[in-house]
Parts: sequence; structure tokens; C-alpha cells
Amino acid sequence: MLRILGYAAALAAATSVSAAGLADISNRDAVAGLKDALVRCSQAAVAKLGVEDGVFKNNSVRIGLPPSLRSAEAVIRTIGMGTQVDELVLRMNRAAEAATPQARRLLTDAAKNMSVKDAKGILTGGEDSATQYFRRTTTEPLAKTFRPVVARAMKKVKLAEKYNEIAASGARVGLVKEEEANLEDYVTRKTLDGLFIVIAEEEKKIRENPGAAASSIVRKVFGALRN
Repeated sequence: MLRILGYAAALAAATSVSAAGLADISNRDAVAGLKDALVRCSQAAVAKLGVEDGVFKNNSVRIGLPPSLRSAEAVIRTIGMGTQVDELVLRMNRAAEAATPQARRLLTDAAKNMSVKDAKGILTGGEDSATQYFRRTTTEPLAKTFRPVVARAMKKVKLAEKYNEIAASGARVGLVKEEEANLEDYVTRKTLDGLFIVIAEEEKKIRENPGAAASSIVRKVFGALRN
């Protein structure tokens, strides 16, 4: 089995980590600590976003109008459709809040299935390397899981239907970007972006203050990385 920490000089050189701090941590402890930390980061993010106003009132991840519609927002409001625009924005965010809890199992599975190579990459990588691991391993399955939930949530929004009709025509002649041509796809993508932003925030908390972690193994591994 590869030695995840590379102990002494190897990992100390790669991350400026104290060899003394890592010397007491076994392969098994390191992997267990990382898996536990990844589960905690991801579940904390889901808990924050997957509730009413979890997305809508979070300025870091709040979903706004697609750029192609945003540019016309002032005109839309002047013709008396301001209420419909506000409803659309609210429903997009409510759709994201409804979809996010579906991520629990996929994120947990990704953390538990992490390989020794993945763990080593997270320990020797940047401050958001755990988040990037999630992004790399879960983006596609999460998008497939989120989209039907988003579509159901957006189904009764009349302006959403109109937008899709107009945007599809605009995309065909190059006036609207392909990734903005369908509102459900746009909201799904923004939901994913928001989820990874908050996972990164949770990862940063653990890295900066491992002593506050509930799990002793997380404190042990990430505490050693800071020594």
C-alpha cells in the first residue's frame, strides 16, 4: 500500500508540514481522518443550502437571472413584469434549495470511496483540494440527480417557459449562449456551483481550525498538517 503521508521528508517538503507532527499518524488514521472530514464538509454544506432561504438569502450562492435575461431586466420591469421577474428569481433559488438535499448520498459515497492516491493528493494539494476532489468525482452524477428536481420546481413558472422558448431561438442564431438557453440547465449548474462554494468554505474552516472539529481523528490529521 502506498504510504499516503509519505511521512518525514516527502510530505514535509511538499506541504511544509512538520515531520514530527505526521510521524505519529498511520496510513489508516490519515485516510480515516480525511474521509471523516470530507463527509462532514459536504453534509454541512448540504444542511446550509438545502433549506428554505439557504440559497436565496446567501449572497455567496444566490442565483440571479441568466446574463441574457439580466441585460433586459430593466425593460421587462418597465412594462409591468417586475413581479414575474421577482417570482422567477425566487423560484430558481427555491429549486436549488429543493435539489441540494439529493446530494447527501452521492457526496458521502464519494468521500467513503476515496482512494489512497486521492487522499494523498488532498493532503499534498491546495487549500481547496478536497472540494476539487468532490467537483471532479460528483459533478456529473449530481447534475443528473438535480435536474429533474429543478425541472419540477420550475414547471409552474410561466416566465420560465417563455424564457426557454425565446432563449432557444436566440441560441440558434448566436444571440444567447448555449449554456443559458435552458433555464433548468442554468439553475442546475448554478446549484452545483453554489454547493461547491460552500463545501470549500467548510473545508477551509477545518483546515484553519482543526481543534474545533467534532471528530478526534479529524483533529489529529489536520492538526498535524498545521504543526
